[in-house]
Amino acid sequence: MTRENPAPATGESTSNDAAPETYDVVVVGGGAAGLSGALTLARARRSVLVIDAGRPRNAPAAHMHGYLSRDGEDPAALLATGRAEVAAYGGRISQGTVESATALPDGGFEVLTTDGRAVRARRLLVTTGLVDELPDVPGLAERWGKDVLHCPYCHGWEVRDQAVGILATSPMSIHQAQMWRQWTDDVTLFLHGSPAPDAETRAALDARGIRVVEGRVAGLALDADALSGARLASGEVVECTALVVAPRFTARSAVLTSLGVETEDQVVDGVTIGTFVPSDPQGATSVPGVRVAGNVTNIMAQVVAAAAAGVQAAAATNGDLIVEEVQQALAARTAPSAHAG
Repeated sequence: MTRENPAPATGESTSNDAAPETYDVVVVGGGAAGLSGALTLARARRSVLVIDAGRPRNAPAAHMHGYLSRDGEDPAALLATGRAEVAAYGGRISQGTVESATALPDGGFEVLTTDGRAVRARRLLVTTGLVDELPDVPGLAERWGKDVLHCPYCHGWEVRDQAVGILATSPMSIHQAQMWRQWTDDVTLFLHGSPAPDAETRAALDARGIRVVEGRVAGLALDADALSGARLASGEVVECTALVVAPRFTARSAVLTSLGVETEDQVVDGVTIGTFVPSDPQGATSVPGVRVAGNVTNIMAQVVAAAAAGVQAAAATNGDLIVEEVQQALAARTAPSAHAG
């Protein structure tokens, strides 16, 4: 374990004229992937700093699902528990937003936050997640994660047997409608300006009892602060107590871009649904020493999958450091003594 300068307490920064503190690993992002990675590294006796902007993607949701033993838990409670576990093993958590990172000649990195703080790391683990870019319909953002939904595996059970609307935004919306039909037999597909389904697709929708409504959705109808319907541009309100939308998933990749790591389009069945940072199964990117985990590289990952990916990337990072340390030890052992001869 290497630390050139003693690390300050959580949230504490060094003075501008002091050398930046150095960690084995800086984790950028403190969600499930980042905290799981930090926990793994701290338990491996690595000095680790998590820099977290405090804007988790699932903040609007009151509960998370599909995480064995934690189903239904408040996402904020999971993160609070994770931070405490990381700290218990000596890991450090700092509130802040990373602006950029620079590769150093020695193979390490310098990380700069928006408030001017600089820290150094031998390795980086970036778990900054993604941004859900919603369609431009008034009211969607305010209801996001409540009764405006996306993932049936996250929220389908909670709206089972209710009236569910699907807001068409791409050809993938047909697939969404058929997926959500698994949880309820009351599904309405709002075309919202999309082309009408062809005869074969319409027959498949009809066979499952999925209604198709033409016209654009102009807003939402509420009843006692709960969704009651979708308001069409014509003024008609079509009943639904949940509205499913497919956002564009855009990787939060600014720090990676500053290092020369580029994003790629995520294409599903010929439809571009967002961007992601490509990596190998252990999170390695195109820049040696930089790994990623969670939604920044896998837009489909739920919380439990993001946490698992953080563990894998952290273990691989520790392995990288061990290889480097073996090489350093061999070099030191075989180097000629300064007093030889």
